[in-house]
Amino acid sequence: MRIAIDGPAGAGKSTVARAVASALGWEYLDSGAMYRAAALKGSEHTDIRFDGGRVLADGEDVTDAIRTPEVTAASSQLAGDPEKRRVIVDKQRALVRDGDWVIEGRDAATGIAPDAEVKVFLTATPEERARRRASQEGRPVDEVEREQAERDAKDNTLGRSVLTPADGAVEIDTTGLTLDEVVARVTELVK
Repeated sequence: MRIAIDGPAGAGKSTVARAVASALGWEYLDSGAMYRAAALKGSEHTDIRFDGGRVLADGEDVTDAIRTPEVTAASSQLAGDPEKRRVIVDKQRALVRDGDWVIEGRDAATGIAPDAEVKVFLTATPEERARRRASQEGRPVDEVEREQAERDAKDNTLGRSVLTPADGAVEIDTTGLTLDEVVARVTELVK
């Protein structure tokens, strides 16, 4: 079975997906980490693997290195190239073909697993999304909010809509909810 979690930047996709996968004992696919690792290494053909919550690119642990604003910008650019994007999506689809997976990304339910049994679209107010990301990165909220708006607009023009739920997706606004509350809502959809 597969749960695909979509939504805009800063909506809580990674945090929620990790927690849902842990709660269910399922595998977790951080699709954004694959784009980030490929961007860091400069090639969509990078060998990307996940090992105990760590991201490996060509055998090197890049878990921390892929979370910089520079890599975020480069990964968005890589994802904007249709040929490079196709290579990564094919890798993601192959990974989640078998087993129970929680898949998160800006197009998890529309690109990676459009036939997922459970589709979730997480969202939050722009202010809340920026506050969360700024807190994680130790940066000013207004700067992060501006960057997220730019990224959402750019990513929304790549032949896909990162701001629109996939057909059949359950929309969950995480503004003001605790992680446990969001995880409970998502896991209830599996039963």
